[in-house]
Amino acid sequence: MDYSQLPGIKLFDMKGRAAIVTGGSKGLGLTMAAAMASAGCNILLVNRNETEGLEAAQGLAKEYGVSAFSFTADVRNEVQMNEMAAYAMEVFGRIDVLINSAGINIRGAIDELSYEDFTSVMDVNVTGTWLASRAVVPFMKKAGGGSIINLASALGLVGLSNRTPYCSSKGAVTQMTRCLSIEMAPFNIRVNSICPGPFLTDMNIPIAHTEEGLKFVVGATALGRWGELKEIQGAVLLLASDAGTYMYGTNLSVDGGWVAR
Repeated sequence: MDYSQLPGIKLFDMKGRAAIVTGGSKGLGLTMAAAMASAGCNILLVNRNETEGLEAAQGLAKEYGVSAFSFTADVRNEVQMNEMAAYAMEVFGRIDVLINSAGINIRGAIDELSYEDFTSVMDVNVTGTWLASRAVVPFMKKAGGGSIINLASALGLVGLSNRTPYCSSKGAVTQMTRCLSIEMAPFNIRVNSICPGPFLTDMNIPIAHTEEGLKFVVGATALGRWGELKEIQGAVLLLASDAGTYMYGTNLSVDGGWVAR
């Protein structure tokens, strides 16, 4: 047996590589950035809150000994997304991974929500993902490959009342992932998504202990509990590293068994 062909855990080594994480200053975004940093990857956090982003980047650099920077931008802004990619090239000289984690959620019945409520969710979750991806693709093509990881949702695969903006946006992200993976495969650029179930992020705290949260969210999972933030880290390392080089167009559920029920 030639054990050099069975590299095992070495496949997850990200030393010397660079990742951009939008929405990376808190919640799942920061948790995924920490997973990447723990594997040796340099990190650029992209967010709208400059102070929050700087503190998060400094924390990652101190904890994991990697280079970590913050870039203040809005994923809905085409010019700023292009500037984001250019800045990553300036500080790292490469872009190996893009994690599209920026997202918002506005809940409510369709006849109680405004048109602006719907379009604001679509603009961040869908248009933002598209613009950030488009910004990095030329650099990944030139480098001969890369990995784009979109944060979709279990609610992009199943429905839930009072979530038309969010479910529609995440359903669009899953389809964008499939389409872009086919488009990018000839360039060795892998495009996949993670579909989290109910993680207790800032976005979900308002419903954490409500009847709706307990019955229709946590109660929908096979495990019957909220996900812990750290439980998404294995999935992002798989999709970002050489361990996932045969994964294209996958919408990977990390949902405590929600979709399985």
